This record gives sequence, structure tokens and C-alpha cells, in this order.
Amino acid sequence: MLKKLFGKKNEPQDLVVFSPVSGKYVDLTEVPDPTFSEKMMGEGFAVDPSEGRVVSPVDGKVIQVFPTKHAVGIKSNEGLDILIHIGLETVAMNGEGFEAHVSEGDKVKAGDLLIEFSLDDVKEKAKSTLTPVVFTEGEQFENLELKEAEDVKGGETEVASVTVKA
Repeated sequence: MLKKLFGKKNEPQDLVVFSPVSGKYVDLTEVPDPTFSEKMMGEGFAVDPSEGRVVSPVDGKVIQVFPTKHAVGIKSNEGLDILIHIGLETVAMNGEGFEAHVSEGDKVKAGDLLIEFSLDDVKEKAKSTLTPVVFTEGEQFENLELKEAEDVKGGETEVASVTVKA
């Protein structure tokens, strides 16, 4: 607030986004759901998970845990909104096989456990295990560089660098 009063402008901030899931990196356009592949929800990437753990991709705050625990929204400390959607059509599982370890309003660090899920249940009951990670508010950033990797480790592999607008 003082910066606004004295005319100083905030500078854009660079942010490194880590993969929230371990597994195989997948281009968002390859996700078999047009909501994600046609980027209707925003730009991002996906991971075909090798284990049932989702960790925070950034330092920030949990802004939403869906009641069915199949998705979580995070706002980074820099102001970037990120949606992590475990599998496709997993909302129909009604939370079965999902366990949230965070609640709305919790502060998290990159690598903190958010949700555990049964990969076997998702394989059996959902359309796909592919887990899209989407930057839902395009106006929040001025530059996004996806760093394609083949194998990613949750909380450790850098998958994007983003310049978040002030």
C-alpha cells in the first residue's frame, strides 16, 4: 500500500514451478479432454503419475480443495493461480480413494504433501490417470516457459518458469 502512495511500481517476479506429481511429463495438448487440451482452462502441462502423491508445485496458499478431493487450487506467493486436477473424470469417484492433507487457507511450501490418492482406483474408475496442471489466469503472467522433461519427480523437477505480473 505504501508503494502505491509513493508512486513506486511493483516489479514482475520470476517463479519456478515444480512438478506436483512424479511420473511422465505430457504436453497439455495430448490430454484426452478438450477442456484441457484446447487450453480452455489455461496454459500448462500434464503428468501421467507413477505414484499417488500430489505435492505443492510452489510456495503459496491453498485456495481450494474440491469436496471430492480430486483437485486442488494453489495461489503462489507471487500471485499465480495453479489448478492441479488428478486424473480425468475423477469427480465421479466422489472422493473415493482420495485423501486431502491440506485445507483451504493453508500455507504451503514447494514439495509439501497436498493429496494422496489410490492410483489403482483412478486407473480402474476414471477415464485417465493424466493429471493436468493449469495456470488458470493468463492475465496474471507475462511470460511462461514450459521445460519439457520426460520423467519428473514431484516437488523436485522444474517444469516451468513464469514471470508473474506485478
